[in-house]
Amino acid sequence: MRIRFRLQQTPSWLYRRVIHARAARSGQNRLVDPIIGLSVVLHAIANEQTLKKGTTIMANSPQAKKRARQNEKRFAINKARRSRIRTHLRKVEEAIDSGDKDVASAALRAAQPELMRGVTKGVFHKNTAARKMSRLSARVKALG
Repeated sequence: MRIRFRLQQTPSWLYRRVIHARAARSGQNRLVDPIIGLSVVLHAIANEQTLKKGTTIMANSPQAKKRARQNEKRFAINKARRSRIRTHLRKVEEAIDSGDKDVASAALRAAQPELMRGVTKGVFHKNTAARKMSRLSARVKALG
């Protein structure tokens, strides 16, 4: 079965279940899923871009190629921002576990703007950030 399509935003379940194998002919990639029997032949193009796990972006138009490049850049930026926010939240959790209220409140004050910046940048939903801040501040306040 030969299908031409764009593979810009591949679902994560496909990454987990896809086995990457080279096709016999040059210039083709074959993505095979042994569980559901998915076999799609992707034609390589001159300016192909590679995603994780050996999948290939098959953008046909210049706009789609640009969008794929932008998606990769935003993914890297958002991943770094998410990691930085989680680090701040982990520091608050560790300070709460240690039982030191001054250190915990200082860590919470440092984490709050970072978390809200993640909301404005679209990394977290505003209700998620508000819930996290509310629960952490309640735990810090409960420290004696």
